[in-house]
Amino acid sequence: MTLEKIFNMFVVLLVVIDPFGVTPLFGALTRGEGELHRRRMAFKGTALAAGILLVFACIGDWLLTTLGISLPAFKIAGGVLLFLIAMDMVFARQSGGRSATGREQEEARHKEDISVFPLAFPLIAGPGALTTLLLMVGESRGHPLYFAVMIGVLLAVLLLTLLCLLSAGYLMKLMGETGANVLDRLFGVILAALAVQFVIDGVRAVFVA
Repeated sequence: MTLEKIFNMFVVLLVVIDPFGVTPLFGALTRGEGELHRRRMAFKGTALAAGILLVFACIGDWLLTTLGISLPAFKIAGGVLLFLIAMDMVFARQSGGRSATGREQEEARHKEDISVFPLAFPLIAGPGALTTLLLMVGESRGHPLYFAVMIGVLLAVLLLTLLCLLSAGYLMKLMGETGANVLDRLFGVILAALAVQFVIDGVRAVFVA
């Protein structure tokens, strides 16, 4: 596996998990709480999200086979979903595809423990991240090294996410709402291009087959 392939994998997972977009939401949901509570929520939420993503990575191939879904079909469907998520990022919209909805965020504000919902799911291990992971699992069939590298890259992105959450106060002051939206839009354009590529690869595989 080339360094370019590993870098591309890192960029894709970084974009769909979007730690810089999750951080302002985490800061808003924990506003007024003590530093110890925020750190506990950050560690617990990231650990739970890691568990969800790792379990999904391990059963993803079996799930596709059991449901009789071919990899090209899932690439097309996944590409369309990721493209819709990319549009939300480009236009700075909040939807259930990449974050908690407005009502879900309102519900979370009245909860002491936000680590499971909405932090672990859907903010970190959301539909976009799960879809991307399943696409990568499909591509790793018969390549144990590819799968091992994918897990390593996933853990690296989750570690970066944890660091962002732990630095939420500082990052929010540094980036501000506008800075976070600009970064989100940039990531959204990249994700849109990757989503189109997934669709192209899926359609090409169908015609070749």
